[in-house]
Amino acid sequence: MTVGHVSATAAPQPLYLTKLANARVDWASTRQAALAGNIANANTPRYKARDIASFQAELHGSRLQLAAPSPQHMVISDLEMRAENVDPSRSWDVKHSANTVSLDEELMKADDTARHHQLALSVLSSFHRMMLSSVSFR
Repeated sequence: MTVGHVSATAAPQPLYLTKLANARVDWASTRQAALAGNIANANTPRYKARDIASFQAELHGSRLQLAAPSPQHMVISDLEMRAENVDPSRSWDVKHSANTVSLDEELMKADDTARHHQLALSVLSSFHRMMLSSVSFR
């Protein structure tokens, strides 16, 4: 028996909304850490600002984490795997110390990233409330 184009006996499809929202939260957390590092090193001579790829770029390609079979092996954090140097031609200014951190630019990026983070958390919260209401016996 079919209802519309979907078979009534077909197995339910998994919900990818939470996976996508969780990936966005992880991306925002990693980007905020990179931006915080830039702000912390704003006065460090020759420090090169770092940023991570946009969330859309992250969806289209994934990076593999290196295996560390022994605790003595060097472990590379997710931030170090994804952070890249900022292209100086795209940066707002370069100071005489050859530092590429612009506090104005970093704060704007941090605000934008915080909004993306909050949106993803709102989606997760709404989805959670919806799931709870669907299984509630009231």
